[in-house]
Amino acid sequence: MLVWTDGELGRDHVSVVDHGITVGDGVFETVKLVRGVPFALTRHLRRLAVSARGLGLPEPDEGFVRKGVEEVLAQADPWELGRLRITYTGGPGPLGSVRGDKGTTTIVIAGEQKPFAPTSRVATVPWPRNERGPLTGLKTTSYADNVIALARAAEAGADEAIFGNLAGNLCEGTGSNIFVVVDGRLITPTLDSGCLAGITRALVLEWGDAEESDVPFESLGAVQEAFLTSTTRDVQPITSIDGRELPVGGLTRAVAAEFAIRSAETVDP
Repeated sequence: MLVWTDGELGRDHVSVVDHGITVGDGVFETVKLVRGVPFALTRHLRRLAVSARGLGLPEPDEGFVRKGVEEVLAQADPWELGRLRITYTGGPGPLGSVRGDKGTTTIVIAGEQKPFAPTSRVATVPWPRNERGPLTGLKTTSYADNVIALARAAEAGADEAIFGNLAGNLCEGTGSNIFVVVDGRLITPTLDSGCLAGITRALVLEWGDAEESDVPFESLGAVQEAFLTSTTRDVQPITSIDGRELPVGGLTRAVAAEFAIRSAETVDP
């Protein structure tokens, strides 16, 4: 992997008391690379800034981050598919929740990405997302709950875990948004559900006929079609929910085809 840290290419370490390590006080973005070119970078940088403000961190310098991206990609192989990770933390601080005064830390990493499988099997998990919490809608480095949920899904023979929320509605996956077909309508949970405002989710809504609506979590067992979206998955059909097999239906195929065409036409939609 190629690493750029606070303006220094090749520096692959940060302080052991960096708040991103000690208390998870940081935000990040994952950007898809197609033959060395980042997809939707501007949207990702905007969301990085939103997440930073939500944590009370100073807004990252977009020009500085772009410089890091350019320097890393200038040295990177033109992988057919790659992943760019941008991490921004509270920087060095005390061994507690109070932030230090030594400034933030900015890291850019690039590496090759193995393609996801063409379809996914998902399992629901018993732990709800808190749609009223202070981290709701922010892409933070505090990912331990996702690690636990993904491990539970793997034990059930699934590839992704699906969360409900405290209101009893469908929310999201550990690293994905979810779309379902109910009575012929293509629906994804609203942002008020507590889900992340996914970049691919937004593009599917802009480019297709999907709509946002609350979906009772218990009704997931009766949906007619479903698929996941994320930066590295694009549109990935779901073929099983808690062991119940699902077809890859017409709406899912149409969305996947439209996304493939539109995303190939522009790198910064």
